[in-house]
Amino acid sequence: MPRAKGGVVLRRRHNKILKITKGQRMSRHLLWHRANEAMLHSLFYATRDRRQRKRDMRQLWIARINAAARLNGITYSRLMHALKLADIALDRKVLADLAVRDPLAFTRVVDVAKSAL
Repeated sequence: MPRAKGGVVLRRRHNKILKITKGQRMSRHLLWHRANEAMLHSLFYATRDRRQRKRDMRQLWIARINAAARLNGITYSRLMHALKLADIALDRKVLADLAVRDPLAFTRVVDVAKSAL
């Protein structure tokens, strides 16, 4: 039986990989083996970093809330506990946005939370 070489199907598969790695440096967008390696790595990084971004954003929000809370005379952990006691259901994203964009509103939220302590 003669050897099948792949032909058009193989060329299409290679072109698909090369299209994905378009814009990469050096041989990573020219040579198929290098491009395939680069594509596998980049897809792995994309998957990993989608989860990492969520952690990073939460960390940033907590840092911003903590900084703004300390300006109002309370620590982050005490503020979060006070918010829970006061039945204020604002998540960290909204609190961080308030702290940055509207410090007066954040101060009012902190005062209501402090009164619940």
